[in-house]
Amino acid sequence: MQKQWVKQYPEGVPAQVRTDLFPSLVALMEESFRKFGTLPCARFMGRAFSFSEFDQRSREFAAYLQSLGLTKGDRVAIMLPNVPQYVVAVAGVLRAGCVVVNVNPLYTPRELEHQLKDAGAKALLILENFAATFQQIQHHVPTQHVILAAMGDSMGWLKGLLINYVVRKVKKMVPPFELPQAVRFNDALSQGQGMTLRPVPVGPDDIAVLQYTGGTTGVSKGAVLLHRNLVANVLQCEAWYQPALRKIPAGEQVVTICALPLYHIFGFNTNLMLGLRMGGCNILIPNPRDLPAVLKTLSVERFHSFPAVNTLFNALAHHADFNTVDWSHLRISVGGGMAVQQATARLWLEKTGCAICEGYGLSETSPVASCNPVDATAFTGTIGLPVPNTEMLLLDDDGAEVPPGQPGEIAIRGPQVMAGYWQRPDETAKVMTADGFFRTGDVGIVDERGYFRIVDRKKDMILVSGFNVYPNEVEDVITQMPGVLECAAIGVPDEHSGEAVKVVIVRRQPGLTEAEVKQWCEANLTGYKRPRHIEFRQDLPKTPVGKILRRELRDKPTIKT
Repeated sequence: MQKQWVKQYPEGVPAQVRTDLFPSLVALMEESFRKFGTLPCARFMGRAFSFSEFDQRSREFAAYLQSLGLTKGDRVAIMLPNVPQYVVAVAGVLRAGCVVVNVNPLYTPRELEHQLKDAGAKALLILENFAATFQQIQHHVPTQHVILAAMGDSMGWLKGLLINYVVRKVKKMVPPFELPQAVRFNDALSQGQGMTLRPVPVGPDDIAVLQYTGGTTGVSKGAVLLHRNLVANVLQCEAWYQPALRKIPAGEQVVTICALPLYHIFGFNTNLMLGLRMGGCNILIPNPRDLPAVLKTLSVERFHSFPAVNTLFNALAHHADFNTVDWSHLRISVGGGMAVQQATARLWLEKTGCAICEGYGLSETSPVASCNPVDATAFTGTIGLPVPNTEMLLLDDDGAEVPPGQPGEIAIRGPQVMAGYWQRPDETAKVMTADGFFRTGDVGIVDERGYFRIVDRKKDMILVSGFNVYPNEVEDVITQMPGVLECAAIGVPDEHSGEAVKVVIVRRQPGLTEAEVKQWCEANLTGYKRPRHIEFRQDLPKTPVGKILRRELRDKPTIKT
């Protein structure tokens, strides 16, 4: 394969990097714990947490997990927002030889039940704010051990007590629940202090993370990310970031804003793991939707890197408090998860002096596959160039490479590509070619320089603020509602989230209302999956064999009934 894009690499970025420097994420983390011990690894609500502190706490958590009888390869689900306990938990789970199962804290009981069952998660670490969700499904899942965290757990006795009081009593963010078998997070660490962590040999081909993503069958499926996949992508990103990192004064610690959710692969690897590798400090943002709180945090920080999705860049740039922040030290703004809009990129550059470098990746690619050069001074509107060690090409429906200048399905091969979907060989076979390329379902075009651009989506997936929404899942939920005969879910353009979910419904009962549909969706779907637009029709366009034509719904004007 002719890699014409390598000629466009910034000076100092190699075409190939060694991806075998570490046999596992455990080895990568432990080197950083030793190397950067006294430096702050994260800051949260004004408190700094050193590499040494995370080293010690994660050892205690790992020893506690082993005391429960968990062994190598057992799955441990983590259902937390961006809090210090997440860092402790991930490092602890991996050091115990177990597999991290990232869980969106905003999942409904139905969604949580599916993921815990599918992963076979034996243990769950969950923030108490969401414990009531687990309580509803606890008897239907294989999860035997529950560890309960609170927002203030890591903040010290007095400050932690105050934070928990405000969260529980003032803001009333913890619905009533009863989980008598649950062990409190701090109690688990205390028990782990008196135990010896038994080292577990973990190698490149062992599973590190099950990262759940949508599926064509209407249920989410776990992308199997091996230790070598995630290590490779950390080292690829480190090499790609060098032109911007060299602009940071020598000896100054790299500080990154961590507003991306750590349970999402974008935040997990490009914030947490890359930060650990570089000896950087992540500023943990627990709720990026609370813009005044985000800007208040940023106003007291000196930071260099800000990975985010278009919606956050746009919302911040338009906020009245934007200028309370010192943006002069910002060297890297990486946009991913969804398309970056040109208007947002233009405004961000104007206000910060730092261009947004759009990248591209998926849960299945750990996640980064391509990115624009980080020393760019303008927005390109492309997804950039394949990162080191990565091949990208465009395929037609028969799997043949399309000629230059023609659109085709983007396919990716590299050390960061997943091993497959968890216990779904049929789904894996649909997306992997015989020679190891992952078929993304995105249709792109490449120019003569090697810059790729997405022009369409072959799959019916809807991309809402960087999160995948699969129509089959939305349709499955809504068709279980009394009064619905059939429905179809599609994505429609949205200036805030890139796309929004729209459902077109054929009523079984004439009296069915939009409000009733929305109420049903609130009980069964996470917020970003809920339809923002609801339309009722007499019938749906279909093929001769009865398959609903979603594309025709997207292209056809609204019909009132």
